[in-house]
Order: sequence, then C-alpha cells, then structure tokens
Amino acid sequence: MIIDTHTHLDDKRYKNDLDEVIKRANKGGVKGFLIPGADIDDLPRAKEIAHKYPNMYFAAGIHPYNIDGYDEDILREYLGDEKCIAVGECGLDYFRLPKDEKDMKEEKRAQKEVFVKQIKLAIEVNKPLIIHIRDANDDSKQVLMENDANRVGGVLHCYNASRHLLDLSESGFYFGIGGVLTFKNAKKLVDILPEIPNERLIIETDSPYLTPHPHRGERNEPFYTTFVAKKIAEILNMDEKEVEELTTKNAKNLFNALKSVN
Repeated sequence: MIIDTHTHLDDKRYKNDLDEVIKRANKGGVKGFLIPGADIDDLPRAKEIAHKYPNMYFAAGIHPYNIDGYDEDILREYLGDEKCIAVGECGLDYFRLPKDEKDMKEEKRAQKEVFVKQIKLAIEVNKPLIIHIRDANDDSKQVLMENDANRVGGVLHCYNASRHLLDLSESGFYFGIGGVLTFKNAKKLVDILPEIPNERLIIETDSPYLTPHPHRGERNEPFYTTFVAKKIAEILNMDEKEVEELTTKNAKNLFNALKSVN
C-alpha cells in the first residue's frame, strides 16, 4: 500500500474524471491521499473532496506565492475540520523574486512573516507542517528552528536534495520524495537519497505537476507514486513492497489521522 502525501486533486485538471483517477490509484495500491492547501480559494473544494472519498484528507495553508490572501480566521475554521490534518503547504520560495533590491527584501520579509504565522498556528492546533522550499534553504531552516517548528514536525515537500536541510531529520521532519527522483537530471537527489534516514522517507506526487518518468509531459496522478516507489527501491537496494510498507508507516507516524488508512 502507498499513501500519496501531497496531491492537488482539487485542481481543475481533475474536474471531469476525479472518480476514475481515484479508482485507478486504488487499483494500483494507492489507498491514502492528502490534498495540501495552497490558496484560501482552494480550501472549499479540498474539503469537499476529502469528505466525499474514504481515506482522503486535506491540509489548510498558504503557499508563499499566495501570501497576499492570508487569512488566519479562515485557516482556523478549516483546521477545525476532522479531515484537515496538517498546516500547509507553507514556506519560502525565492525563485521569482523581484529584481529591485528593495522589492526583493520586502518580498522575503513578507514571505517569512506569513511562514512564521503558519508555524505558530500549527503549534497551536498541534498539526504537522507541509513545507515548501525553493531557492531558500538557509532562510527556511533558520525560520523553522527559530520558531520551534520541531514541536509539531512536518514534511519537506518535494525535497530538493539540499544537504544543508538533511539534519532536520533529527528535529521531527520527513522528506517528501516524488517524480523528480525519476528524472534524468536528478543526480543530486539520487546521490543523497541513501543519506536520508529510512524512517524519514515518505512518497508524494505533487500531482498534477512533476510527473515521473515514463509519463513526463502528461498530467500527474496518485497512481504514479508506484513509479516513485520503484525508483526508491532500485536506489536503496530494497524490495518494492518493502519501500511501500516503510513509507506508508512513516506517513502514518507523521500524520496521525492516516493510521486508519488500510
């Protein structure tokens, strides 16, 4: 069994065939799903899907690109829902920073401010974090450690193979591994994968994005976690079923509500 710990099934690209996507995943052994929150406007759909399907859960949070829409009252409302099991995805993304130095500093400051708010919120409601980091390793690690994020832990979504972040495994953080691992240019992630403690590995798709080989160019979907599990098994010299059992156990340890998934 596999649990897809990060799948945007609320995306409009699944509007016409969501039932089929979930059935295909179930048939392939993918039994649990977690929809991360990225924007306030997405939360109603994520909640609707989570309550419609068994073993489907969601998270409430604001992606760093959407911080202008941050509304803590609305997040609290969704975090009180029984099927909302995490805060995020939240974090820092410096990939599209303004060129002007003053604007750049302001964007970084604003992203950090909203990230800190969501860490504090996670601690308050005692739910783990789903953490988005892109081109911001140093600042992200500093924010996490300075604000006691280890009290709730979380997952480094789409782990970017930064060795600088690897020691967060000692502070209650897990590493989300997805389709990027199967890419031909993923040498850095392939090389560092064996250094991640086995008990900190979890599987994700980030669907509809980052579709693994051999389906690159297509819409990603939870069934494709099977290709990720196969690649992990190949790199770590493990049996594929062993990888599935390991990562499922890890996902359940991080997200307590997933313990009921079978």
